[in-house]
Amino acid sequence: MSSVAYLEKEILTDPAQREFPEFSLTRLLNTVFEPTEGCRVCILTDFDDPQSMMKGHAYLNAEGFEVQKRAHEHFYKALHAGVMDELGMTGGEMYAYYCTNGSNLDMKDPCWDEAGREFSLDKDIYPNYDIILCITDWSATAPLTAKCKEFGFRGATLHGVNDIILSSGLAVNYDEVSADAERIRLAMTGADEVEVDFTLEDGRVLTAWLGLGGQKAQKSHGLCKGKAPDVANLPAGEVYFVPEDARGQFPMKYDDGTLGVLEVVDRNIISSTLIEGNQATIDAHNQRLADDPMTGTLGELGFGTQVLPVSYSDIQDEKVLGTCHLATGRDDHLGGDIIPDMFKKHENSTHDDILFAPHKTPNFNISEVRMKRGDQQEVIIRDFMPAEYIMQALRGA
Repeated sequence: MSSVAYLEKEILTDPAQREFPEFSLTRLLNTVFEPTEGCRVCILTDFDDPQSMMKGHAYLNAEGFEVQKRAHEHFYKALHAGVMDELGMTGGEMYAYYCTNGSNLDMKDPCWDEAGREFSLDKDIYPNYDIILCITDWSATAPLTAKCKEFGFRGATLHGVNDIILSSGLAVNYDEVSADAERIRLAMTGADEVEVDFTLEDGRVLTAWLGLGGQKAQKSHGLCKGKAPDVANLPAGEVYFVPEDARGQFPMKYDDGTLGVLEVVDRNIISSTLIEGNQATIDAHNQRLADDPMTGTLGELGFGTQVLPVSYSDIQDEKVLGTCHLATGRDDHLGGDIIPDMFKKHENSTHDDILFAPHKTPNFNISEVRMKRGDQQEVIIRDFMPAEYIMQALRGA
């Protein structure tokens, strides 16, 4: 059942009420990658010490590595327990590469299999598999998107998979997810600008303006059907733009809970000012911005399109209807102009999402998001809920 079916129900205000079918790898792969017949599939994962952790699947007996253990249990074992036979696929190997320790950083080339044998991603993996499932701690969507165009494979990135995601965001029907995303995409495509109002606890309202230049909206909808090289980011379900310009202010909640106000000029975050918390956190961010200004360049504006429960992992939570997110850093995988070579250091060339959602940023509210398209002006979000314009789009009105 798609998000449209929940529009008139109270479930829209409490997505945790939504019931989902049991996770099925067969259904997921068949829907996302149709056709699968004759395809050779493999799994990639990441470790700080990939050779020793991968050999004999040593991580299964080690503390931690929850994502890798789910990759083994729900994907690797399932492939060999009949899923490949059902879908007419071959392969099923699992390889591990070095953790990048940064979102969407390019990966090092060596990788290892369960026998401890070393391989090359460029020479042995990318050219020899039709479908690659990347189930990792750190997102690899940007580098794999570039590699799929070079080598011709299809794939999916599923970083940070947890039990909630398995039972909800990966259990949905992606044909329906795609249809919902397309309805919202059509409602927003060609936007000239978007304004986002953030209301803080002290009553202050910060406004961020993003210039979009009438560009076509894009969607992350989870489908890689056909034979064209492509990589899906799962769970999927968002509409996004690559900002051409930006100015104003928006709040930022840092990992340690510190709150700051970010000042944006000419699409770049130029400074952070403390609201509450740790001044040292603000100082560290300002030092990073001064040392490598590209780390503050805004590369994405995204809107969730699905009715999903909170998973406490941004990969799913940014796909929830009524939320929005900005991202800094590289955006070449989204069709943007920010590439890794523009950064002072390789480790700075990340793509980092900044999610605004009730559970993630309870200290401030997205009071309103407005879109302007020619003479048309529409409210998109109000108080972390889709506005009537978006509801009508989902209904097909």
